[in-house]
Order: sequence, then C-alpha cells, then structure tokens
Amino acid sequence: MRYSELQCSEAIHQAVERMGFDEMTEIQEKVIPLMMAGRDVIAKAPTGTGKTCAFGIPVAEQIRPDQKKPQAVILAPTRELAQQIAGDMEDLTHFMPGVQVACVYGGANMEKQARRLAEGCQIVVATPGRLMDHYRHHNIDLSGVVQVVLDEADEMLNMGFYKDVRHIIDLMKNRRSLSMFSATISREVMDIGWLYQRDAEEITVQPREESQPKITQYMLETSGRNKLSDLAQLIIGEGYKRVMVFCDTKFATATLANQLARLGFSVDCLHGDLSQKDRNRIMQSFRDGKVSVLVATDVAARGIDVSDVDAVINYDVPSDNEHYTHRIGRTGRAKKEGVSYLFYMPDEKKRVDELLRMTRNTELCLPVHFDFNHERIVVEEKKDAGDKFQIRSYF
Repeated sequence: MRYSELQCSEAIHQAVERMGFDEMTEIQEKVIPLMMAGRDVIAKAPTGTGKTCAFGIPVAEQIRPDQKKPQAVILAPTRELAQQIAGDMEDLTHFMPGVQVACVYGGANMEKQARRLAEGCQIVVATPGRLMDHYRHHNIDLSGVVQVVLDEADEMLNMGFYKDVRHIIDLMKNRRSLSMFSATISREVMDIGWLYQRDAEEITVQPREESQPKITQYMLETSGRNKLSDLAQLIIGEGYKRVMVFCDTKFATATLANQLARLGFSVDCLHGDLSQKDRNRIMQSFRDGKVSVLVATDVAARGIDVSDVDAVINYDVPSDNEHYTHRIGRTGRAKKEGVSYLFYMPDEKKRVDELLRMTRNTELCLPVHFDFNHERIVVEEKKDAGDKFQIRSYF
C-alpha cells in the first residue's frame, strides 16, 4: 500500500513525502488503520521494520492542536531511542505548526526540560524514570493524555522499569488507547497487556527477506595476550573507516578506548556514566567521521541509527542473545551489506555455538583465525557442505 492511498490529513501526506517515504512497510500497513480507529495494539516486529511511523502517524493524527497540554505519551527504554523517536515525531508534525513535541530523559538538565514542558506540548516522548521525576515535581499534567505507546517494551520492562511503567499508566486516568511495540513478547509485556489493554489486536511481523540486514558474521578465537593486537590488525588490514566495538562493562570500554588511542586510532567510547551532552557529542563525531572507532557498551546497541558502519566487532562475547542481535544490527543498514566479528576465548566456544545457532537463519558465520606468527589473518570459507575450505589472506 502506498502512503498516497492512506486516509489521513494533508499535513501527514506532506510530511511523509518530505521524509522520502512512498510505500508502507508491513507493520505500518497493519497497525496504522487499527490505531487510527482507536484500537489497542500489541505488535511483535523486528528492528528496522518502520515501527516509529506505524505508531507515530496515528498519534500525530489524533492530536488536538488547540489544547496545549500533553495528549500522547510515548515511552522508550533509553535516552538515545527517546531522542530518535522525538526527532521522527517532529518530522511527522512538520506541517502541523500547532503541535509541539517534547523529549524528556535522564542525564539532561531537569530545569530546562521543565521549562520546555511548561511552554506547552501535546506529544511527550520520555524514558520512564525521568517522566516520573517530572511528575513528582509537578512539571507535567497527565490528565489530558489519551494515547500511550510503549516502544521496545520488552527491553524497557526488562531494565527494571516495570513498576514505573505501571505507575505511569495508572496516572493517566483518561487514557483511551495503549499500544505496545516489542521485538519479543516477554512475560512482563504480556502482563502489561492483560492489565491495561482492551481487546488488543495482536500483530506479528516477520522480517522480509529483502529488508533483512545482509550481515556476514565471523568468529575469531583469540587470547587475552593477543586480543588487542588482533583487533588492531583487523581494523587496519581491512581498511575499515567506521567501526563499532562492543564491550560488556564500562571499565572495559574505557580501557580499550585508551589502548587503541595509544596505538594511534581515532577512537572514543560511549557508556552509561557519561553525561548526555558528552554522549551526544561523541555520537555526532562518529556520524561525521571525526571518530573512526567507537567503543561502546550495550547502551549504544539499541535505537542508534548510524549509517555506513563498516563493521561491528564484539570484543566481549555478550551474555544476552538479544544484545548480540542488536549489536550486529548496527551494520548492514539501509539494505547495505555489513560484516560483524565475534572475538572469543577457547572456554567461550560453547556460548559462541549457541549464538551461531540463534543467527544461523540470517548468514553463515565463518571461522577466522590468525596464523602463529601473527603476520596475517586467514579466513576459512565454506560455500557448501561438500566444498573444501577456501583460504583468503587478509594481510
């Protein structure tokens, strides 16, 4: 279905055209009519299927510009995702001058956000903790909220926001609809659905073959002594210009970034202890190409849309399957091909095999190893089960 066929306001048609969209994705075609009719929705859909527009268009369409208090609340698990959603909502309401979007999240100036809320806004995009802070300080009036959306609901509830989310929903007494979008339907998501949704329409969207990220996955067995040099040789040998390297802890992230800097790499790190101002600056430098290697914890794995990431390197084996999926999903975006690497120690092989089984349906994971002299990388590539291994030199 084309957007030109959608029964909506001219302002939305103009906004969608300005954003460069023509055809709807599957989730947009299924969800938009339901939400515009006031139905509750629980949608299971993978990353990159167009979820923001799926709920953003109905939210924007049902806003009354003459009422200057919040009418819709969109909750997101991280400040980065909240900012991204708010940016998309501003694009969708570009031709609705009376509609204002406010974004509130932790790590930013509370008073500045309070002034923004006091100026009058109809759509509030927020992380649960910061929204509760503003409510406790009487900075926001939730009495006029009629639409509620939970994005990345599984991640948000798994991060310990379950009680906050329930409290927030309970505060919005005049709520007419609640929609949830989630990569997985966890027990916590089901509980929220049972408690607060009314005859919710369940939508499941499978990743379409042509829209699946084309990511070739490599695994590399290494050791503590060789791990840093393996990483450096890989980046230099392949000539990667924009790389994301993921570590499990803040300490490991900062340590690795310092080690790479001493080796002459243009590098910065991203983790939860940084201020929002610093995180925004670092992400912008990475997008602009001023930083070629970004070392990050999983805070950067979800909701960050950076185009043209050459490779994702899992310096540490992630303990959570979902984290691995979202990490490697930072490359191969916008129908481009990507590559990811998974570094592991010999005693982590069992865990690696588990990750391979989970992702086997997307791309073959090829084993990579260094020779004993550490002078070159070779890749063992097996096209079909009956073929012999092909050896390709990297250096």
